[in-house]
Amino acid sequence: NARPEVGRTARRESPIIALKNFNNWVKSVLIQKYGHAGGRNRDVRVLDIGCGKGGDLLKWSRNGVSEYIGLDVAEISVRQAEERYLEMRQRRMRAYFRALDCYRESIRDVLPKEVFAVPFQTVTMQFCMHYAFYSEASVRQMLDNVSTNLEPGGTFIGTIPNADHIMLSLGATDLSFGNPVFRITFAQRPPAPPAPDDPDQSGAFGHKYNFFLQDAVGEDEAGVPEYLVYWPNFVRLAAEYGLVQEYRKDFGDLLHEEREHEVYGPLLRRMKVVDSAGESDMDEEQWEAASIYLAFAFRKT
Repeated sequence: NARPEVGRTARRESPIIALKNFNNWVKSVLIQKYGHAGGRNRDVRVLDIGCGKGGDLLKWSRNGVSEYIGLDVAEISVRQAEERYLEMRQRRMRAYFRALDCYRESIRDVLPKEVFAVPFQTVTMQFCMHYAFYSEASVRQMLDNVSTNLEPGGTFIGTIPNADHIMLSLGATDLSFGNPVFRITFAQRPPAPPAPDDPDQSGAFGHKYNFFLQDAVGEDEAGVPEYLVYWPNFVRLAAEYGLVQEYRKDFGDLLHEEREHEVYGPLLRRMKVVDSAGESDMDEEQWEAASIYLAFAFRKT
């Protein structure tokens, strides 16, 4: 989030623009499948935790959302998100932005009370939830912020690195893997997580690695700290907060399932993921980077 806002022209010239377009398509599919859609007779509120520079504002606006709350730990990103909102040609939804660490603070203790007068239909966390996994306490604070402000039947959606894929790619003895586009490096090999039914879940948290993604995350291959999300342990913990898994797909499986869909298939072309012949500009190195991730959706009971 320390990266400057570069504008649309520079973004189009990114060396990984094909990967960025694909990631945006995945988020669009997830939003349309599980983000509650607004309409003429239905107001929908969305809470975006880790909103970054506001890259998903247009996606939510097109989904008919009436109100959007964007929170991020980086104040500069929040300012850029607000500027992006003000530059939107048609601001069909109301928006409020605030710099806030949602992994350490209760948002109800910080934001104005009127923000919570009506619950949210969707909470979204795109490419950021794994940063909470430095401790069990921070994950619990994050889940409390999600669940407390989500209406029953509401959805919690997001995208994160797949810990299973990372550990398989790491191999038996290596501490690093990747290519010129991305790199993941551990200082030491993380232990296996506790069983999901183990009363002591402390061993599921704090497993750090450094992540680099060309023109996106980190200034060089030293990367930035991220944390493994052991999925079965997370599902168990989320259930304590009334959040039940409804969907989980690796990015590759999601593409395979949705590329022929009557809506999401044409969207691949409109978002420049593939050309008119169905061919992608993503090379093998970018596909390898994309394969790290999974998309998820939970529903509040």
